[in-house]
Amino acid sequence: MGRPVQTCLVRNADGEIPLLMRRFAMTIRLRPGSEEAYKRYHAAVWPDVLDKILECNIKNYSIYLKDGVLFSYFEYHGNDLKNDWNKMAAHAKTQEWWALMQPIQEPLPTRKEGEWWAEMDEVFHLD
Repeated sequence: MGRPVQTCLVRNADGEIPLLMRRFAMTIRLRPGSEEAYKRYHAAVWPDVLDKILECNIKNYSIYLKDGVLFSYFEYHGNDLKNDWNKMAAHAKTQEWWALMQPIQEPLPTRKEGEWWAEMDEVFHLD
């Protein structure tokens, strides 16, 4: 099953162009004893990291925590996901942030090759 995509029109200087919106859900575990540290970090995410997330066309981003399991949801509002992912991965402050997060996170063994957070399949949606 493919990832659901919604299309909207955005007016630019050249007229209207389609802009894709894709919903993403991902999950990862926290290492035992790391919940409070994770909450502290995310109570004060660095502005440069937040700016890069927005610059890479990610909106409506939330992370939830229950019993050591993180669940994230966000919407991608762009037309070049691979380029935006690469732009984020190349950003120095984002790399620093990830270096702080990596030791306290524990990826799922069932994640796909190349994933840190495991992408989840959407099985239901209602607008």
